[in-house]
Amino acid sequence: MNKRILIVDDSFYMRTMLKNMLTDAGYEVVGEAANGQQALEMAAATKPDLITLDVILPDNTGLDVLRGLRKEAPDAKVVMCSAVGQEVIVNEAIENGALAYIVKPFSEERVLEIVGSALGGNAA
Repeated sequence: MNKRILIVDDSFYMRTMLKNMLTDAGYEVVGEAANGQQALEMAAATKPDLITLDVILPDNTGLDVLRGLRKEAPDAKVVMCSAVGQEVIVNEAIENGALAYIVKPFSEERVLEIVGSALGGNAA
């Protein structure tokens, strides 16, 4: 069964890029959220295996969303996406249950490596 992924990023470009990478690798992208509220609603509705979560969102910080996701989709694995220089937030996210983080700008190889690893080492 394909692993199901929810992408959370306020940038349409980033969401599209991630979606293309993940779909090409055989994952099923079950939703794209542009803000924290959408992310929580979609996570509850779709129950993804993994969520890529941007650190900075228009309505919330990724950390607030991460805490909310623990309630809405407790089994989902979370990988943070951050721009360089957000290490403090990323470290706090890891302490709050995120498994890993991808630094922007990112390469397809790095994204697939981190996602595969977060999902237990197997591709789709």
